[in-house]
Amino acid sequence: MSLTLKEILELIDKVSSSGVSSLEIERAGFRIRIKGKRSPKVYASAEPSASVPQQQVAAAPAPQASAPASPAPAASDDDGIDPSWHIITSPIVGTFYRTPNPESDPFTETGARVEKGSVLCIIEAMKLMNEIESDVDGLVAKIFPQNGQPVEYGERLFAIQR
Repeated sequence: MSLTLKEILELIDKVSSSGVSSLEIERAGFRIRIKGKRSPKVYASAEPSASVPQQQVAAAPAPQASAPASPAPAASDDDGIDPSWHIITSPIVGTFYRTPNPESDPFTETGARVEKGSVLCIIEAMKLMNEIESDVDGLVAKIFPQNGQPVEYGERLFAIQR
């Protein structure tokens, strides 16, 4: 069983409008999971027991080699983020990894100096490993996600103090 993009979009609309918190369908090695709330997340897999993160159907950005420069969201005193810090956000939906493989050291640590073009992490999306590079020089002030944590498009990854 496989669904077309149109059928997936119809399912997303139905989950969003009905108030259902999630819907999961699994048949013949195909699995799709749609989580409701404000922005549905879609996970689909052609492997029976694997859950492979997919990009949100509504979001159309293609995987990129480096994170786009984006202004820091309005920081509050509660999150401990200095408004002058440069925030690097996720250019794609996927799984955040701090190391190239489980046996390796992290690409960077809090307090480490990074240069523009330095690899900061990897985001795995659809079994592709996308290296996320720093787009500024500075010190890593904060690393937001934990290793192996799913991340959304636009989610904060790093705060860089220039």
